[in-house]
Amino acid sequence: MNCRLRWLWWNDDGQDIAEYAVMLAVILVLVVGTIKLIGTNATNVFSSTASTLQ
Repeated sequence: MNCRLRWLWWNDDGQDIAEYAVMLAVILVLVVGTIKLIGTNATNVFSSTASTLQ
């Protein structure tokens, strides 16, 4: 049992917190960029439709 606990404590396989932080930052940049792009295009579409209706 003691050997297993020691193995779990010292096992460095997998991702650590820095890698998760980098992944989160990249995902946030992509999401924010997409939202800004969609927001700008949506504003243009609604403005165009509103001017056509008037």
